[in-house]
Amino acid sequence: MRPTLVFQGHTIGPDEFEVLWRRSAAALAAAGVGDGDVVALMLRNSPEAIELMVAVRHLGAQWCPVNWHFKTDEVQYILGNSGAKVFIADAELLAGLHGLDVGSALVWTTRGALPGVPAWEPLRDARAPTTAAAAAPRGAMFYTSGTTGRPKGIVRAPMTPAQVQANAAMRRTAYGVEPTMRALLSAPWYHSAPNSYALGIVQESGTLYVEERFDAERTLHLIHEHRLTHAYLVPTMYVRLLALPAEVRARYDLGSMRFVSSTGSPCPPEVKRAMIEWWGPVINECYGASELGYMTLLTSEQALRKPGSAGPALPGVVLKILDDDGHEMPRNVPGLIYIEQPATPDFSYVGNPEARARMEAAGLKTMGDVGYLDDEGFLYIVDRQADMVISGGVNIYPAEIEIALQAMPGIADCAVFGIPDAEFGEALAAAVQPAPGAALTADGVRAWLHERIAGYKVPKVVSFHEQLPREDTGKIFKRKLREPYWAGRARRV
Repeated sequence: MRPTLVFQGHTIGPDEFEVLWRRSAAALAAAGVGDGDVVALMLRNSPEAIELMVAVRHLGAQWCPVNWHFKTDEVQYILGNSGAKVFIADAELLAGLHGLDVGSALVWTTRGALPGVPAWEPLRDARAPTTAAAAAPRGAMFYTSGTTGRPKGIVRAPMTPAQVQANAAMRRTAYGVEPTMRALLSAPWYHSAPNSYALGIVQESGTLYVEERFDAERTLHLIHEHRLTHAYLVPTMYVRLLALPAEVRARYDLGSMRFVSSTGSPCPPEVKRAMIEWWGPVINECYGASELGYMTLLTSEQALRKPGSAGPALPGVVLKILDDDGHEMPRNVPGLIYIEQPATPDFSYVGNPEARARMEAAGLKTMGDVGYLDDEGFLYIVDRQADMVISGGVNIYPAEIEIALQAMPGIADCAVFGIPDAEFGEALAAAVQPAPGAALTADGVRAWLHERIAGYKVPKVVSFHEQLPREDTGKIFKRKLREPYWAGRARRV
């Protein structure tokens, strides 16, 4: 693992990077971090984030990326639920978490100082680089949004030597990673796919250009100026790139690009076709999940031939379509998508074995997506069994938002669900039943939520209903609320 990192015009070469991560590993070990421990990291895209990920992995511990949009209550829950031994955060992010109770976790800041909190860099720099052998890696502890209102932490088993090799091979296929690559990462590092992308480049000793955030024209400039060969982009980024004026797009030569990886949310066929016409046959899309890893890969050539498909299964992946009783469905007939990815270690959810058990049937696992396999074995995803919404590549479960809404004075009941969105794929809508005599406004509802949950979870659309539709059991009939927004569309995700 001897990568080169480029950040804000500064280059960190392979020798310097190795010294940095080995110093970090030594400092973490001295703080008591070892096999199976959790180190929570609330960091923007930066070399420090990559360095700490590698250091934690070397110790056999789990790095737990924390979404930098989260508010105090959301961060506090993750620190407590994960049992994090250490919490390292960018100083400006930590400063915004007023009243945060970190429990027994050790806390340091990076990339700045905060009164009363020690800085990480001096502690790291005071240590000699570790020479200890690497422990069996476990991977990251990602938190996925929860169906019951709280996110679920993914605990990985240690990887066997065979899984280490299979996982690296999977990344080479899914991301096209190779030692000579010059890759761009501007998607948020705290998401599982960008995190995995960065690790794959580090493992292959490639060159990674790290950007704090995505900017459409700057992306073109970086590719043109530095002859970049690879990039991780999501459909929302494609939409913003395509929205640039023609004269701006024409300024940049993108001929160096060899492989663009796209995951997180389905890419509309018309958007993908436009990107392929512009960039050439370099756009590749994977279907996967934080829990299960990558399952399929669709190349540009396949996307033009099979628009709307998620692609065939990756090598070694078992992919089946089953009915509710676990029976395999015929080709071209929808059912629940079940898979097994041998390159990804098994997992459990922190304190929630029931949720993990519900995912499994016949030795395979499902995320609740509905789809079918065509006659050539290409997967098509048509709907989602669970309530999860994917907006701009971010997984959001409405239950968490509904809990926050139900605490708002004047709301008798509510339902949150996904609706189509041209830029983000899906957006959130909230249907609200006001309490008798309550005077509510959409802006007021959104303002209430902005104070309590991350901004990307706040519904774009808020509608009011005298009575919400209900099933005979009394459960809100979300399908009837969603249907008008999705009418006339082939896919419901």
